Amino acid sequence: MARISKTSRLPFILIVGLLAWLVPGAGHFVLKEKTRSIIIFVTIAVTFCVGIYIGSIGVIDPVGATPWYVAQIMNSPMVAALGYLTANGSYPVYGWPNEIGQIYTSTAGLLNLLCIVNAAYLAYMRGTETTGG
Repeated sequence: MARISKTSRLPFILIVGLLAWLVPGAGHFVLKEKTRSIIIFVTIAVTFCVGIYIGSIGVIDPVGATPWYVAQIMNSPMVAALGYLTANGSYPVYGWPNEIGQIYTSTAGLLNLLCIVNAAYLAYMRGTETTGG
């Protein structure tokens, strides 16, 4: 029974983590966890979309709300594109809608961060399993 070496599984772990960040649930999908990947995608996408619906696109503010933006960017690179659109301040949001929208979108990003870590861990654990022979 042979084990996969650390150097050969590292690129696979990185690819799984990158895919999990690009599209929520994609890392689990690559690991053949189809049901889990669908649940992750739907949960994170709905949470993010509810935050955008409540506070508009203006809740993604890379200039004025940096701590929130760091959590929001964990959703996917799409948030960076939305942040580029809102960087000039043409989508102002004030009061409760801003705060609640930021909370929802940031929570979705942090949930995705947990899923990225889980997908990378599962990829690592699958790499340590012995191959049959």
